[in-house]
Amino acid sequence: GMTLAASDRPLSILHTESSCGWGGQEIRVLNEAFGMQARGHHVAIACPEQSAIFEQARRRGLMTLALPIARKRWPGILALRHSFQHGPDGQPWQIINSHSSTDSWLSALALASLPHSPQRPRPALVRTRHISAPIGRNLSTRWLYGRASAHVVTTGEALRVQVMQQTGLSGDRVTSIPTGIDLAQFQPLDITPSQGNLAQQALRQRLGLPADRFIIGIVATLRSWKGHRYLVEAMQSLLSGSSNATAQLPYLLIVGDGPGREPLGTQIQALGLQQSVQMVGNQQDVVPWLQCLDVFALPSYANEGVPQAIMQAMACALPVITTHVGAIGEVANHDQTALLVTPQSSSALAQAITQLQADGGLRQRLALAGHEQACKHFAQSLMLERMEQVFRQARKLRMAA
Repeated sequence: GMTLAASDRPLSILHTESSCGWGGQEIRVLNEAFGMQARGHHVAIACPEQSAIFEQARRRGLMTLALPIARKRWPGILALRHSFQHGPDGQPWQIINSHSSTDSWLSALALASLPHSPQRPRPALVRTRHISAPIGRNLSTRWLYGRASAHVVTTGEALRVQVMQQTGLSGDRVTSIPTGIDLAQFQPLDITPSQGNLAQQALRQRLGLPADRFIIGIVATLRSWKGHRYLVEAMQSLLSGSSNATAQLPYLLIVGDGPGREPLGTQIQALGLQQSVQMVGNQQDVVPWLQCLDVFALPSYANEGVPQAIMQAMACALPVITTHVGAIGEVANHDQTALLVTPQSSSALAQAITQLQADGGLRQRLALAGHEQACKHFAQSLMLERMEQVFRQARKLRMAA
């Protein structure tokens, strides 16, 4: 048969994830794993049996290994060490891609003890960092990032700079690869000018939402730092101040679930906003819930990387209101692709909502610029292309070692 060029041969990639939670990081890990599998690579994911990602990966038919890696313990190292040596065709896995601190440590220690020969080369460790938590400056951490990892990937440029500053790694060892969005899935609702907003009205009806209101939406895990409560406060002031009888009344749609559900429900009740704020919980498919909106808002005030929800909203051609927190500035430029407001300020949010509601031209300009940016820079195919390059490079490095 034909021999494939080295750059076309399928890779074997084993992801490790010790986190048991569910959020942007775990969603990226899964989407990337599926995308790589679709490109013809051998992919599996090693994670604790009780983790959310284990359940989701199994449900979607991805190969999973249930390993005791939720905590930094010996059994985890031994289990990984065994798994690393038994990849497809009985060969060791070529690439180990770790994602959280715990599984990165366990993987690095498991790899350090593996034999390395030209016949059975040791797997290469690629460490993906999804968050901006500080990195320890001790010797062991330097070893983890320096000697133990073939390459470090971050989900944004600010995180890349942080890794270089805090670990002393040179620029050729750290690559920023933003999370990709499936543009075939996240796309604008097809509204032809002749139809007016009939498509959107029909969609709102199907979702049980008011057809005639100005709908602001947020899609995010219900955690305090996403800033939901400031949106609810903003709604209160918008509704009490709406003397203009001709304007559509604003309406807030909250998609997602999490620890903040109780306090948020209580706040909505206390302010008497049940007719104007709706919580619809987690949605398996958020696309229609985005397409029915007039405006997307994510007023986070802490702990953000580059939120996928903002990229998804832009891919659906929605005007976005957000804050300059974490790496959000890498996708949201004030008055160009979004409106950026002061964090933790309900009055700033109310002002931005009023401005967008009053100015259809501004809404359209932001929506188009955001959509263009999404198509150019957020495509999932671009992320997969670049991850594949990193993996091939890491493998070359290891083979030469």
